[in-house]
Amino acid sequence: MTKTVKQDVDVTVVGAGPVGLVLAAELALSGAKVQVIERLAEPDLAMKAQSINIPTAEALARRGLLPAVEQVQRETLGRVGSYAAGGDRGGTVDTRFTGHFAGMVLDADLVDWADPDFAAHTAAAGARMVPQPELVALLTGHVASLGVPVRRGVEVTALDDTGDGVLVGTTDGQVRTGWLAGCDGGHSAVRRLAGIGFPGTDPEFTGYQAVADIADPEKLANGWAWSSAGAYRYGPQPGRVATVEFGGGPADRSAPVTLDELQTSLRRVSGTDVTVTALRATPTRWTDNTRQAAAYRSGRVLLAGDAAHVHPPFGGQGLNLGVGDAVNLGWKLGAVLAGWAPEGLLDTYEAERRPFGAWVLDWTRAQVGVLRGDAKSAALRGVVADLLGTREGTTYAVKKISGVDQRVDLPGAHPLVGRYVPDLSLRDGSRLADHGHGGGFLLLDRTPDGAFARIAAGWAGRVRSVLDDHAAPAGVLVRPDGVVAWATDTTDTADTTDTADTTATTATAGLEAVLHRWAGAPASEHEPVG
Repeated sequence: MTKTVKQDVDVTVVGAGPVGLVLAAELALSGAKVQVIERLAEPDLAMKAQSINIPTAEALARRGLLPAVEQVQRETLGRVGSYAAGGDRGGTVDTRFTGHFAGMVLDADLVDWADPDFAAHTAAAGARMVPQPELVALLTGHVASLGVPVRRGVEVTALDDTGDGVLVGTTDGQVRTGWLAGCDGGHSAVRRLAGIGFPGTDPEFTGYQAVADIADPEKLANGWAWSSAGAYRYGPQPGRVATVEFGGGPADRSAPVTLDELQTSLRRVSGTDVTVTALRATPTRWTDNTRQAAAYRSGRVLLAGDAAHVHPPFGGQGLNLGVGDAVNLGWKLGAVLAGWAPEGLLDTYEAERRPFGAWVLDWTRAQVGVLRGDAKSAALRGVVADLLGTREGTTYAVKKISGVDQRVDLPGAHPLVGRYVPDLSLRDGSRLADHGHGGGFLLLDRTPDGAFARIAAGWAGRVRSVLDDHAAPAGVLVRPDGVVAWATDTTDTADTTDTADTTATTATAGLEAVLHRWAGAPASEHEPVG
């Protein structure tokens, strides 16, 4: 007989990293009762991702967090810039963040910044150098402001999906929850206990990342350098080093990284006798273990972030991929809990996010192929370097890394459909994103008589209409995750029987159909739950 779960909360999110915190915040904005549990007693201060991409920055901007993110950016640039401007290696920091491909730094001067994809996403583009520990601190404050409790030092030990809820065994007692979201990393206990497979490829290398005191930094090249033993990077701030050594993964990735271990690796790949005298930040050990979960959902258990996919951390792609998971899943699960969307809406979560995960896995696998120390990889690296030395090649790579060309596969002829909403400035000086701080759908209506807003009035409480003067696009419906679900360039909504001129009626009918598809039945047809 199926057990009946008397819920303590609607959703329990396991993992208080960026992905878990963003998911918890999105659920709270939808009205769900949510809690976060985290195995670690204190936030992880180890060096991980050092930047965010543009969709992540824009997701934070839509929730009113852009000023805080920009402050972190200024502080980060202050640390890096003071060194770059005055250090013995000279130079200045270019705030047009570009990233790298397999250690080949992409030259900002070669990027075609006038490309329409870049031009459409500039408001948050300057707030991208955000290290992961600082991002976690910012998001911790955000979920606290929404009343979401974070229980630290609590480890998941068992789970039982009863069909109407999940009983979760933890080191702090049993949790009764409607849904369980595993955002607990590549070694996810939630994924393992749910019996979800994790196929992929085993690691070929072991990497290290640290900030250390180095007695003789002049022995190291600035930036990335390669050798037959692997590759390493020094800079841009003093003592920041990373190494990559092929030969398989470590025996115990979770063991603390020692000074001798880091120094030995750095000496091997650099071919020098450089001396590390102290570690100034918790170093990390990483690999190119590359896997994607067999399913992102099993009953009432869902996965997001590294629990759903792992890969080499080149360019911080994992953090950004995970945040994309969180904003996509958050509003959909919130809609199911609110009762205005069927549970089948959750099927679109994996359908939309799995292709992004697969792309990132292949993007990082390609970099592993270029990083190897053998002669064939060195030859390939030369070819790729030539391509990245062109305007077209660099622009292509930076567009991919920054995320400005991402598109969800949605039906619709308008070029904006499926894309993340561009920067849209309004007559009152605000941006459309400024109206999304509370979550929910946004409808931009630039018709003379507010025709689109009248259609959306039946979805009041789920869709916020924003009226503006005529401009292109004339109407845009933005999902809570920032994805454009519908758009039109016409403001003429007069009814017509002329079959040669049906653009206007098609636009209004199209909007209503998309509202039904994503925002559920209108309130007049919907019986509220609870």
